[in-house]
Amino acid sequence: ITTAHNLLAAVIDNHIQQGNALDIDVRRVVWKRVLDLNDRALRHVVIGLGGKAHGVPRETGFDITVASEMMAILCLASDLEDMKKRLGEIVVAYTRDGRAVRAKELNVTGALTLLFKDAIKPNLVQTLEGTPAFIHGGPFANIAHGCNSVMATKFALKFADYVVTEAGFGADLGAEKFLDIKCRFAGLKPDAVVIVATVRALKMHGGMDKKDLGKVDMDALERGMQNLEKHIENIHKFGLPAVVAINAFPTDTKEELDFVEAACNKRGAEVALSEVWAKGGEGGLKLAEKVEAAMNKPNNFHFIYETEQSVEEKITAIAREIYGADGIAFTDAAKKQLAEIKELGFDKMPV
Repeated sequence: ITTAHNLLAAVIDNHIQQGNALDIDVRRVVWKRVLDLNDRALRHVVIGLGGKAHGVPRETGFDITVASEMMAILCLASDLEDMKKRLGEIVVAYTRDGRAVRAKELNVTGALTLLFKDAIKPNLVQTLEGTPAFIHGGPFANIAHGCNSVMATKFALKFADYVVTEAGFGADLGAEKFLDIKCRFAGLKPDAVVIVATVRALKMHGGMDKKDLGKVDMDALERGMQNLEKHIENIHKFGLPAVVAINAFPTDTKEELDFVEAACNKRGAEVALSEVWAKGGEGGLKLAEKVEAAMNKPNNFHFIYETEQSVEEKITAIAREIYGADGIAFTDAAKKQLAEIKELGFDKMPV
């Protein structure tokens, strides 16, 4: 990812240096460079200093590799040919008259695709107990869709009776993007969703100080349950059954665990205690049984919005249904960006 991303960045600067036939506005090059660590000193830099031989001076910066658009593309591509097409559509800059410049105009998509000929293949590994697992891709959930690759998931479905995949950052971000974006692109229909929770985290959501989380505070736990209840509600809005896995800690009491289970059951979610951290696979058998039972129930999986809706309508649907907002107020800057998205032809994509 890092090499391919930076190759495209280098080609952009070389194009500008060699006459700039596309008339790229050096103030509007939106494709930065990346490296595989977070170095705040490199977030905003000036390049091309040192004279004519070293390029055209301009402002740019470095992002972390997992934030690269190419990481998201890798994880959504169905095969190498699809990836090549997606790479070519990346908007890298704008011309001085405001036209978007795409990567394919720089005649670099073939070289970029070649760099992915091995990276596009999912990595097969195994757990300590010999369970096969694919590890492939990791786009940031806060700016991309936060899921592993479509190919890894589809491969797993061909080889196993049950496939478990993780979507980052809770049922209000990771799960929503997995369901509305990845499942839509890949044609996947999940059978059930597992929401992982801890008594400690719920008490912290209820206002308890981190250093006191080992103590019993039923009032804090009750307040914190509102967070978990909203996650359950979100999953049900997609028409899917939810199973809550309580990741057990030695400090959890029976009173606390019983309270969480009763509250989840009241919301229509099954609950199982997970002790995998201490007992390995044996500690997850009860959870597996609950998940299997949920998977065998009929579900009415559907999306929160349809792609044919406007971007404003799609954003509003997520804000209201998933985050509980009354509505959305768009700033003038946001309205300008929305107009640009529509002009670029991206307005019928998932958000």
